[in-house]
Amino acid sequence: MEIKELTPFIGSEVAGATYEDLQRPEVFEQLIDIVHRRELLVVRGLELTPEQQIELATRVGRPVPFLMATYRHPEHEEIMISSNAMKANRPVGIARVGNFWHQDSSYMKDPAPYTMLHGVDVPSTSGHTLYASALDVYDRLPQEWKEKIAGRTALHTVSKRQRISPEHAGLSIAEFKALVEQQYPPTEHPLVREDRYTGRPYLYGAPEYMDSVVGFDANENAEFFAVVDGLIQDPEHVYTHRWTTNDLVVWKTATTYHAATEVEPGATRTVHRVSIEEGEQWAA
Repeated sequence: MEIKELTPFIGSEVAGATYEDLQRPEVFEQLIDIVHRRELLVVRGLELTPEQQIELATRVGRPVPFLMATYRHPEHEEIMISSNAMKANRPVGIARVGNFWHQDSSYMKDPAPYTMLHGVDVPSTSGHTLYASALDVYDRLPQEWKEKIAGRTALHTVSKRQRISPEHAGLSIAEFKALVEQQYPPTEHPLVREDRYTGRPYLYGAPEYMDSVVGFDANENAEFFAVVDGLIQDPEHVYTHRWTTNDLVVWKTATTYHAATEVEPGATRTVHRVSIEEGEQWAA
């Protein structure tokens, strides 16, 4: 088993590991420590059944069934299927998800702190996943902005990215927005947090999931969002994960920005996703 850093700012990669290796407590604890210290862990080519993925997730914390039952694995509600494949003229999973920079479920009051993906059927030339560190983003934030946002909170919302479903047919845009806000009311979070594992400050919030910074006017919000977008998407500070079959990827949702890239026409991509709530065994 070989371990190497993917970039100076985020991520470590493990090669040559098997599911049996991860059954050894000292090995699994080492990998979880990497997640806590490096935000993102990639285990290359780890053959897993859905049951084995859930078992690994259970050792991190408590797997959370995906909110939309339509896209859950037919036998395992803990697994959300992200797929553009079709079977019997029906979608295998949700075809397009996370194609924008975000921190998982920040629009919720208490988002699950870990996400685990397993690459079941992945193309090598498209459908990559981009990652950036919220700690690194805060480090690079100009001092004037660090001072302006100190002690401030931001309103997080799903309204910018909520999907229109069949049950929304006939609603006006105003009615649709009102319904979304009723189902997912804006949630307020501190803009700057401290990572409990490293003690480093990080920026909590991506413009696509933020409505506004409390106390900022429209111009200040627009300027701040532009600065944050530029820092997140800086190519020199982005890790591009080019999937290979059976890759297992685990990250801390609060400190890891990510975005999925498009899948090229004619290619299929299926990934199994598990959201994981806090487990007492790793709580600080």
